[in-house]
Amino acid sequence: MFAYLLRMTGDGQLSSDLVQESFTRCLSKYGRNGNNRALLYTVARNAALDALNKRREERIQGDEALSSLGDPERQLIEKESYRRMIAAIQKLNPVDRELIALLATETFSYREIGKMLNISEANVKVKVHRARLRLKAILNHNLAEKPGEPYDQD
Repeated sequence: MFAYLLRMTGDGQLSSDLVQESFTRCLSKYGRNGNNRALLYTVARNAALDALNKRREERIQGDEALSSLGDPERQLIEKESYRRMIAAIQKLNPVDRELIALLATETFSYREIGKMLNISEANVKVKVHRARLRLKAILNHNLAEKPGEPYDQD
């Protein structure tokens, strides 16, 4: 869940807080009847959307997850690749960012994602395909642009 929220927000500290808040919300509202992974992710999604509405500026964190890599040169390369990917995901529109984040968790099927987002399974597949194409374009575009320069998604 932390990885899903990190992809949604781009902020490690906020994601950590949202994990805790999601479990708290789910337990307080649904008690033991809330023992449903999809329900918990829906609560986490709503908590993330609430937090993102309050915090418009997001910072990229999460380098701690990469510290377990061995060789320093490889660690630096992995860290930079990770930063580029998170930065590119953050440039996606919120719907695309959410779809990529849900898929990256490898927890839900297209059908389950469709139920969570109230869209058909076929629509999820189309939107995911388009989101991946946009992400690829952003990553390719970022190779030639200055860091921090926004990507124009005409």
